[in-house]
Amino acid sequence: MIDLKAKPFYLSDDDIRWVRSTLSAMTVEEKAGQVFCPMGFSADPGLLRHLVNDIGVGGMMYRPGFAAEIQNTHRTIQSMAKIPLLLAANTEHGGDGLAFEGTGFGQPMAVAATGDSENAYRMGYTACAEGAALGLNWSFAPIVDINYEFHNPITNVRTFGSDVERVIACAGAYMRGARENGVAVSVKHFPGDGVDERDQHILTSVNTLSREEWDESFGKVYKTLIDQGAETVMVGHIALPAYAEENEKYLPASLSRSLMTGLLRQKLGFNGLITTDATPMVGFTAAMPRERAIPAAVAAGADMILFNKDLDEDYRFLLSGIESGVVSRERLDEAVTRILATKAALRLHEKQKNGTLVPGPEALGVVGCGQHRTWAKAVADDAITLVKDTQRLLPLSTEKYKRVYLNVIQRDMDPASPVVQSWKALFEKEGFAVTVRDRRVQITVQDMGDIPGMSDEKKALMHEMYRPVGEAKKAYDLYVYICNMENASNNTTLRLNWNVAFGLGDDAPWFVSEVPALMISTAYPYHLFDAPMVKTYVNAYAGTADFRAAVMDKLMGRSPFRGVSPIDPFCGREDTRQ
Repeated sequence: MIDLKAKPFYLSDDDIRWVRSTLSAMTVEEKAGQVFCPMGFSADPGLLRHLVNDIGVGGMMYRPGFAAEIQNTHRTIQSMAKIPLLLAANTEHGGDGLAFEGTGFGQPMAVAATGDSENAYRMGYTACAEGAALGLNWSFAPIVDINYEFHNPITNVRTFGSDVERVIACAGAYMRGARENGVAVSVKHFPGDGVDERDQHILTSVNTLSREEWDESFGKVYKTLIDQGAETVMVGHIALPAYAEENEKYLPASLSRSLMTGLLRQKLGFNGLITTDATPMVGFTAAMPRERAIPAAVAAGADMILFNKDLDEDYRFLLSGIESGVVSRERLDEAVTRILATKAALRLHEKQKNGTLVPGPEALGVVGCGQHRTWAKAVADDAITLVKDTQRLLPLSTEKYKRVYLNVIQRDMDPASPVVQSWKALFEKEGFAVTVRDRRVQITVQDMGDIPGMSDEKKALMHEMYRPVGEAKKAYDLYVYICNMENASNNTTLRLNWNVAFGLGDDAPWFVSEVPALMISTAYPYHLFDAPMVKTYVNAYAGTADFRAAVMDKLMGRSPFRGVSPIDPFCGREDTRQ
């Protein structure tokens, strides 16, 4: 039984009458439509009408766009809908999760590094105030994964770190900011990412903790936030063998009755809405044929299905599962009741009557407003962490380190890329003479056999590789590495890869005993694992303009380093501390 007067719904008798009367008036087909929350790819009215009227989806999510355009699309969707929609976004670290013009706080780990959970409240408030101005009512945040495995390529800076109490404090503060703006949260990714080093986007990852270990970590996080009133939980494509029945041992939680109904509903007492993570992810699609998986997810306890391979096909799969009895009518009604109750708790039924589901254009003034930008800049200043400076390099001086060799390591190896040029400009503004490493130029074994036929660029690099150490010391006073290896879906690793042959060349830090080297990470915070020889290392957690400017202020001694690492940047090793 669903207690609609209890947490997290707190519905009045009138609200409950709306939920029950709406449910009783719906056909099976309309109920099935409510279960889906597809990705919004277009503002085309014909397509939107198909989604909202023909299928009758319960929600939609758009990736970031221009604020006015997103607001107008949301207004169009809600005006078409018989039942108001949940409109979601990945507002994990600010309003830039929905609007290009929105305010970004870098990443959750940056907020955690400030040591002040009030900044997490400000991040949640900003994300949801700016989102709500565009019609957002459902935030796919906060992320409550715990970053135990430093090799994991998708968690790291998206998390609040590896300390359970810090995760709880920051996530709870984010929720408070969301609630003040009438936006529901979706804590994610149950049963917990950050244990496996693999990415659930490209396989079913495994949380290998024992029951006792899980209870004391992820279990404590979820129970605390559920008790604090989290409206929804997003279930990932992550197995949890310790709590799964034998026949579901390595099944993703998004398809597991023992994890969604047994652990989340019964043991943790969650009464709110359960949504899957994105179902086109391989962690979901590879588990079983999709025709079985879509109804199986709902039968196992999911109330909403997030995203689709093809919505019309998934809709048919669910209807077929209802007709065959895989999804009972009772389970379907339970799922739709929770969807409607979440909407009622957000007052969407009242806003629909009043025509206020999406604010007017005047509300856009809050997006990127001065107060939010001030909060974000303060986070950048407080977050940046000096992990080590065993060579006593800082603060930098143009008199001592005039000639800088700048090597920006990222996926885009073009030295003319905006990231490279922005860092070059910052150092030049301080008075440094900057030479940029062109990482597109590489020496191969085949090149060694045809040195006369090499391009001029390769000859120059060859000279760098084999020139005398004394000459290298005369050429540059300081080597600066900017590691901009951002986490993104479908990565297997964020490890550093040097463009060198035989371990030689100016790309790898072979020279640290000859010329000082400084490494700054603007994303993945564990690069010391691959560069332990670098004696001065800074974690910035983000590479936005605010963070770049704050890094330079600290390098030059104009501002102290105040960040405290929310994770172990030394990766549990002694050699990285030297």
